[in-house]
Amino acid sequence: MLQIKIFQVNPLGANCVVLWEDGGKTCAIADPGFYRPDEEEMVFSFLRDNGLTPDAVLLTHGHFDHAWGAAAVEKRYGCPVYMSVADEPVLQGSSAMLERLQLEKKVEPFPYKDVTDGQVLHVGGADWKVITTPGHSPGCVCYYCEESSVLLSGDTLFAGSIGRTDLIGGDYDALIKSVMDKIMGLPGETDVIPGHGHPTSIGREATTNPFLIPFNEPDSDWWNQDGIELEGV
Repeated sequence: MLQIKIFQVNPLGANCVVLWEDGGKTCAIADPGFYRPDEEEMVFSFLRDNGLTPDAVLLTHGHFDHAWGAAAVEKRYGCPVYMSVADEPVLQGSSAMLERLQLEKKVEPFPYKDVTDGQVLHVGGADWKVITTPGHSPGCVCYYCEESSVLLSGDTLFAGSIGRTDLIGGDYDALIKSVMDKIMGLPGETDVIPGHGHPTSIGREATTNPFLIPFNEPDSDWWNQDGIELEGV
């Protein structure tokens, strides 16, 4: 059974997620955006206390609030970092944005491996399918574990909202297309762990997310999925 621990880190409240199979000794860390030394130690202490060793870092995109701690994890554990190469410009543009926000910590460079749509990564004892979802940034991806019905949605989909598109490389039309064409077709009972805020589910967002409802059609296939119950439809 997949185990999940969510840490809210940095001034922007990003979700750093540790994922491992029950009884396993390896884990994956998604979006290690820790900013302060105590946040880094909080995550590393959790790993030590639970006998876990990361075998991968999964970056949903290259914004600094998700990538701040990637170099620290890679150096400490020697594990690969996965990120879409399409977000290299986003990663490189972090300094200017940090300066505007008056945040002192820079994103330390780190090596990473490119990911492609449909690629399956076996990390943390589970299989995670890469789903490319450009819009919030050009290289945004989600990671989907079908066996455990869990989606790491990053800043593509939130509980009751979607990712912002007013940053460099953002594209609202592309984001809506990504969400509707590639995310909302997943089973309604799929648990969604976003890059910020509370977890949700595909079914909940399909029926209540105000950013998506205008695009919904009652005769679409996903209205009849297991896990979505609508009265009077």
